[in-house]
Amino acid sequence: MSGIALPTDDPVRPPRQRLGAAGEDAALRHYRERGYEPVARNWRCPLGEVDLILSRGGLLVFCEVKTRLGAAFGGGYEAVTWRKQRKLRQLAEVFLLTRGLDPARVRFDVASVAARGGPAASVEVFEDAF
Repeated sequence: MSGIALPTDDPVRPPRQRLGAAGEDAALRHYRERGYEPVARNWRCPLGEVDLILSRGGLLVFCEVKTRLGAAFGGGYEAVTWRKQRKLRQLAEVFLLTRGLDPARVRFDVASVAARGGPAASVEVFEDAF
């Protein structure tokens, strides 16, 4: 579990975007602590966006980060529906093709970040989520 500080005084970004960015920061820190290197963050193409793309050895990880302030709407991982999974697979294919990459292995993770009423949050990564 990793703690994060959620920025509250950023006048440029709306609160929801600040929360999402803080969650991505925490997830990235979580991966780095485990030896992963960032390849891309918020990678976009006409189909959509991938929050984090990371590598370790011959493994390339596509990670969807979901950040929640509380449990009222369930865990962040529950928000990754089959439609979102399909979209992430399509995005991964486009990323690999446009970069000319052929990794030994590809994995799809979901990072569920829970902000708990204060400046700290926790990160739970569901490896090989789909």
